[in-house]
Amino acid sequence: MHRVVALVRPVQSTFELGCAAEVFGTPRPGLPQHYTFATCTQVPGPVPTTGGYTMSVPHGLDALDTADTVIVPGWLPVDEPLTDPVRRALLRAHARGARLAAICSGVFALARTGLLDGRTATTHRARADQLRRAYPRIRVEPHRRYVDHGDVATSAGAGAGLDLCLHLVRRDHGAAHAAALARHMAMAPHPDDDRTPCAPQPVSPSLLPPAPSVPVPSGQVLDGLLAWADERLGAPLSVEALAARLGVSPRTLARRFADQLGTSPGAWLLARRLAAARVLLEDTDLPVDAIAARVGLTSAVNLRRRFRARTGTTPGAYRQAFRTR
Repeated sequence: MHRVVALVRPVQSTFELGCAAEVFGTPRPGLPQHYTFATCTQVPGPVPTTGGYTMSVPHGLDALDTADTVIVPGWLPVDEPLTDPVRRALLRAHARGARLAAICSGVFALARTGLLDGRTATTHRARADQLRRAYPRIRVEPHRRYVDHGDVATSAGAGAGLDLCLHLVRRDHGAAHAAALARHMAMAPHPDDDRTPCAPQPVSPSLLPPAPSVPVPSGQVLDGLLAWADERLGAPLSVEALAARLGVSPRTLARRFADQLGTSPGAWLLARRLAAARVLLEDTDLPVDAIAARVGLTSAVNLRRRFRARTGTTPGAYRQAFRTR
């Protein structure tokens, strides 16, 4: 069982901690439980939170000595230095092979260990300049939802922390399990892409569809389109077909995707097809050409090219590596 430990501190952000607890620490009927989850702090006992209540944390820093993954779920205030015991505990965990992951402002704690020097990291865009000034050896890319170096990972805002946690699950147990977990959490499908912009702009009123007798929010209309397309990935879908489904022009559809999802219809469709291909590679023995046909990529050659561009490996090598793991 993979042991996940969140390092908390006063005053602890409740949402960032909740992201980690929901993904790694909440038993879900019908899904295998691959993780155990615990919290620790430098001085065990009551820890005040941003929610106005105090939580009891029973474990001290020695909990990090047995952790497989250490989560730093925010670090407020961000200019709060690491104490020597905390720094040593984080470095000791990293040295023995635990991966460290920071959610939102938690990157400031990891930055103080030196483990991000010479590397890329992300954080909430409102704190990006502060991170650059304080740690010029870190390449800060706030437009990325998360950055994963294998041993150290960071996420942008707190919402992107959920994406990072699900990405870690995907790494550990495959796309199918991560997708099932996301569905159980009632999260909309999200491309396995750390470069999806973090903060889409609000929908412009001029881009909303004509109001029916009972107004329907544009986001709900687009959600319906995404679900419709997800069920038809094997069909010869095109941007024009998606636009026709909503009764809008391809240009209007592209605007709605950019505003609400931060991507284009074509890029979203390709990401969903590749995600479906990963699930079939993990869960079936179908040949690559059959998988390509099922997910709408037409040929094995096209699937291999697209798959390598997205993942850096071939479908066959991915399948073998996943099953070996």
